[in-house]
Amino acid sequence: MAMSEPSASGEILLPGATLGVLGGGQLGRMFTLAARVMGYQVVVLDPDPASPAGQLADVHLKADYRDAVALLRMGAMCQAVTTEFENVPAESLAMLAKHCRVAPRAEALAVAQDRLAEKTRAREFGCATAPFANIEGEADLDAAWAAVGSPALLKTRRLGYDGKGQVRVGSREALAAAFASLDGVPCLLEGFLPLEREVSVVLARNPADEIAFFPLAENRHRNGILDVSLVPARVSEAVAGQARDMAARLARGLDYVGVLAVEFFVLADGRVVFNEMAPRPHNSGHYTLDACATDQFQQQVRALCGLPLGDPRLLSPVAMVNLLGDVWRPEPDWAALLRHPGVQLHLYGKAEARPGRKMGHYNCLAPTPEAALELAMATRAALGID
Repeated sequence: MAMSEPSASGEILLPGATLGVLGGGQLGRMFTLAARVMGYQVVVLDPDPASPAGQLADVHLKADYRDAVALLRMGAMCQAVTTEFENVPAESLAMLAKHCRVAPRAEALAVAQDRLAEKTRAREFGCATAPFANIEGEADLDAAWAAVGSPALLKTRRLGYDGKGQVRVGSREALAAAFASLDGVPCLLEGFLPLEREVSVVLARNPADEIAFFPLAENRHRNGILDVSLVPARVSEAVAGQARDMAARLARGLDYVGVLAVEFFVLADGRVVFNEMAPRPHNSGHYTLDACATDQFQQQVRALCGLPLGDPRLLSPVAMVNLLGDVWRPEPDWAALLRHPGVQLHLYGKAEARPGRKMGHYNCLAPTPEAALELAMATRAALGID
């Protein structure tokens, strides 16, 4: 284990130390790549024997996230552990924290796992949100509908992502049907707002309270899944400043250490409204792999290890395009994509392509945001993405 002398913000973990990541998907894979390039060893805990991150790790613990024996082994092997997705049990992080450094904290992860807690804490930290109402059972439907009205979006409070666990409703009757279709689990009813666009802030915060912001991404979704991110976002500096300020309030309010993504709605009148946060690197931050001086996974390593954060500045305008399993028929036309010198392809090592499954992404670099977006749309069409 390589360490420096202790400092006010904790010991700095230097290359040679062993880092752990809970979760073996593509985000864990890219964290593992960044950590190994920087000279760290990596332990991945994921139950899938073919997990994308486990393929590249020094050690792959093939166990459930609640497996006490595997968690104890990880805590003994690692000097610090992070997570690659928000649905890892917060209790597992709390258990690991007894044996090694853990970032983000279990308490911050627990907030991000529950939409009611997330929205409530965001308001406490001074972030504007859409109108919302909590629904624990059928008895709450009338009051929620009266508070929020139509149109609205019913969302499960837990385990929803990429458009899953969400139903749009336009009447009290539709609300009752939607609640039943979601098996009557606790939900949040959120009102719609007059949107101009959606943006996200990806930041890193280390134990010394240093915060580094990546440039805002402007995001477009298809079927609830991120499709294209354009950077820099086409918003004013005033709007960007509002978003950065709210994201920093969340990070500091939760005493969050690591990479945090915060999604915002930009309204037609210029107001910025909190949507949701992800306590990890984010799909909308994948552009940083090719377009920034330091990428989001290098920042995740630096924050976890207590190092000074890297330079997040943008080196080139860029558009990121998600690659879903829908375009594997049986294999995309990579030649049509890679004939463009401004395109950088990233595949995640997943053996099976399924509709809606994130299989990879690519970044389109160009001299201007307009040119980057044009290249992204042309290459999407060449791959058969509608």
